Amino acid sequence: SQMIRLRLGMIDDFDADVTPALMANLSEVLTGCQFLLESGSSYGLAADLEARLMDVVVVADLDVTADWMEVYPILTEPFVLAIPKGVIDPAHDTMEQLLTMPYIRYSSRQMMGRQIESHLARLRINLPNKFEFDSYHAIMCMVAGGAGWTITTPLGYMRAQRFHGNVDIVPLPFKALSRSISLIARRDVLDSIPRDIVSEIKPLVQNMLVDPCLKNFPWMQGKLFVQEAL
Repeated sequence: SQMIRLRLGMIDDFDADVTPALMANLSEVLTGCQFLLESGSSYGLAADLEARLMDVVVVADLDVTADWMEVYPILTEPFVLAIPKGVIDPAHDTMEQLLTMPYIRYSSRQMMGRQIESHLARLRINLPNKFEFDSYHAIMCMVAGGAGWTITTPLGYMRAQRFHGNVDIVPLPFKALSRSISLIARRDVLDSIPRDIVSEIKPLVQNMLVDPCLKNFPWMQGKLFVQEAL
């Protein structure tokens, strides 16, 4: 029988743990498929899907949804503060203390950076632009080194394991913001394959990311979760 060539794009947040485990599982479940995996940013992967260079992508919130898309939500996660360990005194106003330290921006060329910027703008929170990076790693490295604070997500934090000892994660001291990660495919093209991928990926995200995070940060309960419905 003919092998199906499946071009799968995965958000790079999943590189370290979910993606390798998913590929191993899929090779057993979808035996008739040959997989071509690409990892990247949500913007790039979504553009590739639209240009038919990808068959299925797993990406964070897109600004647009189109009629040709089949969307399966996987994970919802809150935006959080990452601050150098021990620098914030919980007895005093968090925001006032933050304003005495540089804010390290996530690049507005990335989807996540744009979401954060528009949220801050809506709340009329004006933070001076001293540092801007497009790499989680560089940002977490600076926060861990005490150079400033940032807004990230649990996934962003989980990716930067080696800095965990020097970084505190706390809720946003202003209106909450969250994002969701979904699988998107072209409607009615791949039969049940998108659903099969979703049912393989959800338990992995739960076990590898959500459970360890909730164990460390019980206050994320109800804010960080795998979507139930298919």
